[in-house]
Amino acid sequence: MKCIRSIGAVLVAAGGLALTASYAQQSGFTRTDVLRHDLSVAGREVIQVRVDFEPGVAFPRHSHPGEEIAYVLEGTLEYELDGKPPITLKAGQALLIPAGVNHVARNVGTVKASELATYLVLKGKPLLLLAQ
Repeated sequence: MKCIRSIGAVLVAAGGLALTASYAQQSGFTRTDVLRHDLSVAGREVIQVRVDFEPGVAFPRHSHPGEEIAYVLEGTLEYELDGKPPITLKAGQALLIPAGVNHVARNVGTVKASELATYLVLKGKPLLLLAQ
């Protein structure tokens, strides 16, 4: 796997986390940092990000160095996890994505869709790794 820097830099330094604005703008989605905090388990942290998807937009196949809990705030999102059939979630529904599992999230509705992504990850690792 290669780091997402080939499509936009993920910054995991000085407590910051961001995708370059140009990639988010071109892609039809935005990410807004909500929370970043150390966990009581050594070497782990929690990161929360709001992700907004325009209709028809998908985030490329990727994985994380820990679990992700995706909670749909509005709209309809389809998640494709490697080795599993696609699952479609509407506002108020959630999905656990295991550590290291490649997945894609796609807005399959006709209006903006948003999720609150909560990551329980290894501290100091890149948050997003693009699948090859």
